[in-house]
Amino acid sequence: MAIRPSRYVHGTAPREQRRLTRLNDLMNAACLRALAPRRGERAVDFGAGLGQMTRAIARATGVPVVAIEASAEQIAEARRQARAARESALADWRAGDVLDPPLARDEWGAFDLAHARFILEHVADPLAVVRRMVQAVRPGGRVVLADDDHDVLRLWPEPPGVAAVWRGYMRTYDRNGADPIVGRRLVELLHAAGARPVRNDWVFFGACAGHPHFEPLVANLAAILEGARAAIVGPGLADALGFDEALRALRAWGRRPDAALWFAISWAEGVRPGGGRRPSGRTARRAGRTATRAPAASRGAGAAAAAAPRVRRRPGAPPSAR
Repeated sequence: MAIRPSRYVHGTAPREQRRLTRLNDLMNAACLRALAPRRGERAVDFGAGLGQMTRAIARATGVPVVAIEASAEQIAEARRQARAARESALADWRAGDVLDPPLARDEWGAFDLAHARFILEHVADPLAVVRRMVQAVRPGGRVVLADDDHDVLRLWPEPPGVAAVWRGYMRTYDRNGADPIVGRRLVELLHAAGARPVRNDWVFFGACAGHPHFEPLVANLAAILEGARAAIVGPGLADALGFDEALRALRAWGRRPDAALWFAISWAEGVRPGGGRRPSGRTARRAGRTATRAPAASRGAGAAAAAAPRVRRRPGAPPSAR
């Protein structure tokens, strides 16, 4: 049966890339603590985006991370940021679809960790993605999903009109063939994909007035809604006047001394069945050096600037998918 395609509501324009970069600065430390990557682990990042979290994982493991991303614009900006940070060698970029990951035959079933954050909410068939993630890790390997359940957002005291506009924003996901509440389904998806769920949690992503993250979080929320204005107002999910009034109310609310933004990222972890003893860090690092080659961007700024995203034709489906 054909899968209905989904469309990414946020786009990849430079303004949106700047928003995502600031967002990563706010949340990556907490997400990395929850992920707890181990030294020597080989990891693959599904829907790596701008690569900030990818590089954070690689810094923790000491092994380059395979980064799968469909957007050429995101890969180009990810490589630019990595060059600026002198971290080009930390990610092995693969241009491709998370539904058909560009992994070599001998990479399937070889990773210790498969990670996906904020990608399942934007695809038409999240279960198919999670199945690929399970197939990518070794027996006993971890599959970690982090995603949104947009219905958990609470602003208090409530700014007038914002809740209605937020509901309209959530409906843009439905119209795009995506899922705005996929976060609550993560454990179910792991089980259905053949993993053994072992953990679910929240990564708190809110703040109150007086906290250093509060102002940038309110700015991020306003930028999300502004960026989706046409998708919300165009089909009548909110009227233009109500939308603009709600945005003004949100900004005014952000100046209140008693305001609180409550939100959390849904987090779930599963294990591929059949695992025995985990390989030592030294063994895993040696395997990582052998099987994971640093991308061309690591061989100097000039080569990195000229390198195009590497596309690998998948030479064969994973054994369990054939």
